[in-house]
Amino acid sequence: MHRLFVALRPPPAVRAAVSATMDGVPQARWQDDDQLHLTVRYIGEVDGRMAEDIVLALGHAHAAPIEIALSGVGAFDKKGRVDALWAGVAPHDALAALHRKVDHALVRLGLPPEGRAYLPHITLARISRAAAFGPEIERWQAAHAGLASPPFTIEYMTLFESHLGGEAARYEVVERWRLA
Repeated sequence: MHRLFVALRPPPAVRAAVSATMDGVPQARWQDDDQLHLTVRYIGEVDGRMAEDIVLALGHAHAAPIEIALSGVGAFDKKGRVDALWAGVAPHDALAALHRKVDHALVRLGLPPEGRAYLPHITLARISRAAAFGPEIERWQAAHAGLASPPFTIEYMTLFESHLGGEAARYEVVERWRLA
């Protein structure tokens, strides 16, 4: 089985800017540079044949290069408990359009449609269920609320395979397409 997702990789300067925010929350599992990405669509586990079909289908999901900028930080929570810290990006329109194209291509292959609302972001840290956090997350958000960057262009869309194990997931590039 292959655990797949479609993502965009920010350029090195942008990854360095978000990496500079990664401090001040004890027990947070901060992403390393190889893990920093902006998810377009999580696919999940598929067999080898479906993985091959996904590569072919996504090769036909054309979109123009996307210009975005970093825009603030935030946190996701589940049932009142923060489980991830993220950096925001804006504007969302081109990203949402690409998400819809990718989602439609995958649905045509027989995969279920995306079940969640799409909120473009770059995950910076995972917070374990066992972690007991007080005001550190609020202080982190306040300290980095003004995170911003000049606009940057994303020129490639990448299909990644996620390998779980140990402390952090390892991401392997399956295929990469130029946005044009």
